[in-house]
Amino acid sequence: MQLENFAEAGQFAPGRIAEALRTTRDEVARTVGLGRDAVMRPDRIASAKTQKRLREMVEILNRVEPRFGSSLVAYAWYRSEPLAGFSGLTAMQLVRDGRAGDVMDYIDAVEAGIHA
Repeated sequence: MQLENFAEAGQFAPGRIAEALRTTRDEVARTVGLGRDAVMRPDRIASAKTQKRLREMVEILNRVEPRFGSSLVAYAWYRSEPLAGFSGLTAMQLVRDGRAGDVMDYIDAVEAGIHA
């Protein structure tokens, strides 16, 4: 996933992310824990919170895509695979709770061969 494919006018564009992941803007919003307005209204798209959440999701997907072979499979993992050590929570649930750093640490541990 090339980052420039998700950007427009210097910021992450929910429409481009949705198109690449073959989903809707509404689903992208839910996936990162934002309301519909956050990915529809230009002023809300540009907000620091919206851009942070979109960036976190894209960074996580970029880090796991090589393991899964496609952005769509990486997105499915992000949304549905419970992570060991997080009480059955998925990467998506952790990001929505503001714990993207924990997901990144988990990915680092798995890549280093440490059973997370």
